[in-house]
Amino acid sequence: MNLSDVFWIFFIISLLQPAVSRQLQQAARLRLLQQIERQRGSRVIALIHREETMSFLGFPIVRYIDIQDSEDLLRAIRLTPPELPIDVVLHTPGGLVLAAEQIARALHDHPGRVTVMVPHYAMSGGTLIALAADEIIMDEHAVLGPVDPQLGHYPAVSILDAVGRKPIERVDDETLILANVAQKALQQVRATVVELASRRLPSAQAEALADKLTGGAWTHDYPITVAEARSLGLAVSTQVPRPIYDLMQLYPQAGRRRPSVEYVPLPYRAPAVPLPHDRERRP
Repeated sequence: MNLSDVFWIFFIISLLQPAVSRQLQQAARLRLLQQIERQRGSRVIALIHREETMSFLGFPIVRYIDIQDSEDLLRAIRLTPPELPIDVVLHTPGGLVLAAEQIARALHDHPGRVTVMVPHYAMSGGTLIALAADEIIMDEHAVLGPVDPQLGHYPAVSILDAVGRKPIERVDDETLILANVAQKALQQVRATVVELASRRLPSAQAEALADKLTGGAWTHDYPITVAEARSLGLAVSTQVPRPIYDLMQLYPQAGRRRPSVEYVPLPYRAPAVPLPHDRERRP
């Protein structure tokens, strides 16, 4: 075997290795999802967005809630018997309002119990989906986020605030049109929050929740903690099942050659055993 043959073998293996790794990882995910379903007696649906890397060139792709997600998730809900509970494992920075609203309404209308589990974060459209659940289970340090609509790079409420600070004759037509769209976007998202929350909260409390989440009181990336979510009236538990964390390990963040966080992957129940040289120093 000459050097050229070795090169081509290495090249072919390099091309096939990412595809084989993806298949093995996908099989591991499905096995764990089935295990969680058996343990909880439910249909488990994972909506998890990570940066993903193209198999050949290695460019990172940022994922978010899109129409493909809503189509896939709605199909999963349709294939679920009406009385069977649904558990959604949710990890997302947000995404398209249309897709998030479709998913939220489909979960809201499911007759069986719906639980949304947030191991790390569910921002923006992810929070809208969480509002459709009978119960939200969050890690103690996981967060939700505001659902105020964004127009391009700007929050809709900030556009309206900026326009309201100037005399109307000093505002150009394009900005006025943008403000008109911003007003409609705010009204639409607020109405959706009220619709989702009213099933489990009194009307006045649902209205107050909608005002808080859509009214621009916070920046769009503001972290709503467990305590704050409860203060808003949401039914939040912190009892995330251990297999959910194991599932997240099967969705690694792409683009890192060396992990930034390293530790011995075992639960510590006692102090670490002293090293030999430490023992020698003791009297």
